[in-house]
Amino acid sequence: MMEVQDAYNLITGKLETWIDTFIQMLPNLAVALLVLIVFYVIGKLVRKAVNKLLHKVTKNKTIIHLLETIVSVLVIGIGVFISLSILKLDGAVTSLLAGAGIIGLALGFAFQDIASNFISGIILSIRHPFGIGDIIETNDFYGTVEKMNLRNTILRTPQGQIVYIPNKRVFENPLQNFTSSGERRIDFSCGVSYGDDLEKAKEVAIEAIKSLDNYDDSKGIEFYYDEFGGSSINFKIRFWVSFRSNPDFWSARSDAIIAITQAFDENDIMIPFPIRTLDFGIRGGEKLNTMLGDGHQSQEA
Repeated sequence: MMEVQDAYNLITGKLETWIDTFIQMLPNLAVALLVLIVFYVIGKLVRKAVNKLLHKVTKNKTIIHLLETIVSVLVIGIGVFISLSILKLDGAVTSLLAGAGIIGLALGFAFQDIASNFISGIILSIRHPFGIGDIIETNDFYGTVEKMNLRNTILRTPQGQIVYIPNKRVFENPLQNFTSSGERRIDFSCGVSYGDDLEKAKEVAIEAIKSLDNYDDSKGIEFYYDEFGGSSINFKIRFWVSFRSNPDFWSARSDAIIAITQAFDENDIMIPFPIRTLDFGIRGGEKLNTMLGDGHQSQEA
């Protein structure tokens, strides 16, 4: 009976101690609960504010949702740590922080590449150097941006292939955006015969470009003779066109070649083809008719 009585007294003593401690902590518990509620409301308000701010910076809904969630969780987490401090659970707070630091360090080493692509994706979404539908070239790949997630930038090449490029490589390497300005310059070379009037050829070529539908006359046309070729005097011509998709560029270039060729034909300006001289002699420079003549004479003899 004495053992049962001692056990009963031990249990009741513990319960009384816990009840007394709970009653003493009631004010702190109420304050801690109030702090949690306040920080929860603040987290909601901050989330809405971040949502509005990010919508002005980027249209990527995935990034917006992710960042507003992270900010909201951070605010609520601060409220939780303050509440634990009010309840005099500083040891628990320290343990939580230490555990979070160790886990974060381990995860950082384990998922270094994933974290790099993730952060690069966030920065690219905020800076917005390109958007969905833009034509870009990066990491030796050229194509239209189909999608960008938290790990990859997805391109569709002109041949129809889908290319997944890690965001880290896109962020760290040079990138060309061909559609951001809405225009693009076309450069190509051609040549005219040495016997043609160069000033006339220049005027005809420029007028041919001006006749194109997609030609942007605000930038003008650049025309330069640049070298004496083997069978022609070569020139370069440059002009600008509106650009939103690849056909805008390719069609304009094709139309320009057709227009210049037709204009030169109408004005008797020749685009020469390479000339080759064939030497059938055993010794360099020996004429073909001389060889045939010698051979014919030998046969007659």
